[in-house]
Amino acid sequence: MAKGGGTIEMPCNTGKKYDGKNTQKYENTIVRHGDAHMRSCPKPAEKRGGLRLMLTASIVAALSYAAPALSQDAAPLSQNPAAQSAAAVNPSPGDNNQGGYADPLSPFNEAMFTFNLKLDDWVLRPVASGYSTIAPEQVRESVGNFLDNTRVIPRFANNLFQLKLAEAGGEVARFGINTTVGVAGLFDPADKWFGLKKHPNDFGLTIRYYDVPTGPYVMLPFFGPSTIGDTVGLVADAAMDPIAYFVPWYVSLSVASGRRVMEAVNYRSLHLNQFEEADRYAIDLYGAVQDAYLQTRVHEVKELHEEQW
Repeated sequence: MAKGGGTIEMPCNTGKKYDGKNTQKYENTIVRHGDAHMRSCPKPAEKRGGLRLMLTASIVAALSYAAPALSQDAAPLSQNPAAQSAAAVNPSPGDNNQGGYADPLSPFNEAMFTFNLKLDDWVLRPVASGYSTIAPEQVRESVGNFLDNTRVIPRFANNLFQLKLAEAGGEVARFGINTTVGVAGLFDPADKWFGLKKHPNDFGLTIRYYDVPTGPYVMLPFFGPSTIGDTVGLVADAAMDPIAYFVPWYVSLSVASGRRVMEAVNYRSLHLNQFEEADRYAIDLYGAVQDAYLQTRVHEVKELHEEQW
């Protein structure tokens, strides 16, 4: 208590000095944190809890984002119906702004491709294999339905961006039916009972739909095959998650990362032999993944343009 009845504000007793340049390292990723000047000082227990959450979220995110690279898009054309249909189209060089599949980032892409494969060998596949031994296939399919049901907002929004009002309305109806009748989305009565089909869509497809250049092919660490435009689409779709606008950032990050982990492990558990098949059929696995991904995206945009309004 100061003289005259005033109070003296005491600094936070953190127990250690901070120089504003603390770093945390996780494999090849460095995250820098600057010390923010807060009006109120959090308790030491709260700080320790926040640090644990941040570290957990970083590890979880690293495991979760391997799914697209290590499963769906890695199948050879003979095992990927969408890519197989796209191959029949035989697009000419330069179609959809891909410049004949030019790969100016190939040194980086090949290094990231190897990294993603190692992550699958050492982490994702063993976890998915153990999960498949304790969870029957029907249970894992229901988990996939539930996770897919939570992705309704990007599908609805991007169908709306493309002025596909019927498809956007169908996504809303599917969500309502599957969330209620389908027990929180574990089942898909909207399709089986009412014939309401899902209309997959994302912001990367919206960019392509309006013939905006998508840039060169890029293999993202953890995320998998993409292009510059599709990477922008990933960010835009992530921004549509409403949770981030109602809870602290570390909570929304933990929820999003946990969901991605579940998606990755669950999908991989349903496709345990996919890489073995890819290695058997593809002479150049990197080239096969690149070709399948780009042709699939071309095919998806072609289907969007051919859909009846």
